[in-house]
Amino acid sequence: MIVGHVGARMASKGVTGKNFRDMLGKPLIDWSLDQLLAHPDVDHVVVSTDDPRIHRHAIAKGCLDIGLRPAELATDTAAKWEVWQHALAKTVELAGAADVFIDLDCTSPLRSVEDIDGALNTFLGDRPDMVMSCTEARKNPYFNLVEPDQDGYLKVSKPLADDVVARQQAPVVWEHAASTYVVDPRYLRDANGLLHGRVLPYLMPPERCLDIDTELDFKLVEFLMKERRHG
Repeated sequence: MIVGHVGARMASKGVTGKNFRDMLGKPLIDWSLDQLLAHPDVDHVVVSTDDPRIHRHAIAKGCLDIGLRPAELATDTAAKWEVWQHALAKTVELAGAADVFIDLDCTSPLRSVEDIDGALNTFLGDRPDMVMSCTEARKNPYFNLVEPDQDGYLKVSKPLADDVVARQQAPVVWEHAASTYVVDPRYLRDANGLLHGRVLPYLMPPERCLDIDTELDFKLVEFLMKERRHG
């Protein structure tokens, strides 16, 4: 059984009510939720939220009713991992054992169906503990990410024995793009966080990895969504 999950907390400091805010004619959450509900391989879809309005909306669309998220998982400091664990446990109670857990981040609506398929196929083909979306980092800790030393002077964050004088010489690093995750339920139950096991990247282009955290992000994503809609 494949479980699809979207998390949508009620509170948001950066963009008020962003998860249910209108994005081109429908709530932001629906851009991710509809992808899961329409996917032929996903057996059940659940939404983890502390917002009664979002909860009612999800059930009306056909999601499995796992109830509202507990208060301790609805704070600014609640870990995504613990939210996933709670959602998985509630789903198993209602629908039985799960073989795959897919999470789509509510605030990353620019992903494509092909991204979901690509991450899922990577998981099913290689059988790691988790596949998570990544994109090539705009800044590299071996070259142009710096931090202060004990005297306050800047140094490269990850120095190498031989100085790197061009970005192309630096080891490749990827940004963790909060968009698409495919997780082994056994790993989700037993581990304590995202990177405690065998985790593989699914590489996405940066324009499909934008995450809404500010009003500027919302406007930029909305502009790109409009551009995509009009070809």
